[in-house]
Amino acid sequence: MKITFLGGGNMATALIGGMLERGFAADDIQIVELGEAARAALQQKLGVRAVAAFEERARVWEVLVLSVKPHQMKAALAPIAGRLAGQLVISIAAGLRLADLGRWLGAPGVPHARLGRCMPTTPALSGAGVTGLYADVAVDAAGRAAAERILAAVGSTVWADAEAQMDAVTAISGSGPAYVFHFIEALEAAGRGLGFDERAARRLAIDTVLGAAKLAAAADDSPAVLRQKVTSKGGTTEAALASLAAAGWHDELVAAVDAAAARGRALGDELGKD
Repeated sequence: MKITFLGGGNMATALIGGMLERGFAADDIQIVELGEAARAALQQKLGVRAVAAFEERARVWEVLVLSVKPHQMKAALAPIAGRLAGQLVISIAAGLRLADLGRWLGAPGVPHARLGRCMPTTPALSGAGVTGLYADVAVDAAGRAAAERILAAVGSTVWADAEAQMDAVTAISGSGPAYVFHFIEALEAAGRGLGFDERAARRLAIDTVLGAAKLAAAADDSPAVLRQKVTSKGGTTEAALASLAAAGWHDELVAAVDAAAARGRALGDELGKD
């Protein structure tokens, strides 16, 4: 499977690094990157071919991964509009819908159809991400498998049943690391307030979240059951959870995710304008 990445930013670099670790051949991957210094750095770091522009060689490669920023996508695709040869195109740009990408990639009146969207998360940079995927009906089982193989190089994958769910994926897992970082930040602040220095408070906060996440991932029990198991009646955990409940923490977090999903839908409307 030969793959071209349009854009060589952090997420593309993480994906390619993960792919190489999992047996993809460097000779089967190339990057289109405008910046000369960035191209040199990518070639040195990853050992893959980096070029300044989309060229004829890329037209016959099987997969094109769109990894430029959403607001730059339309301009980045203009030079290759109508020039593709039926490749599977996978976008990792948040918010951009398949209909808009297909219109920008295709010839006038003939949109490109073999399209998929995915939403990797920033923990992908350390190989521990989770990626939501959605593919157009024109993408066959082999195409879906190819997309999953690429994205699985940096973590687990979850398929969405409808493209509209990609806004929810963005709100939950795409923005989710920020929610977890905010929780760690608050837990660390509590630790400092209780007398620990910054280093110790941060270690306690991070390792607590890391350990709890690993336990939840490995357990057959739901998070709700796990929470109940560590909450003794009349104990310290019950007191803390009662305080969070009184503050409406659970409902506020759900509302925050809903707000992120709504913003994702609005961004899709804005970014898809011609």
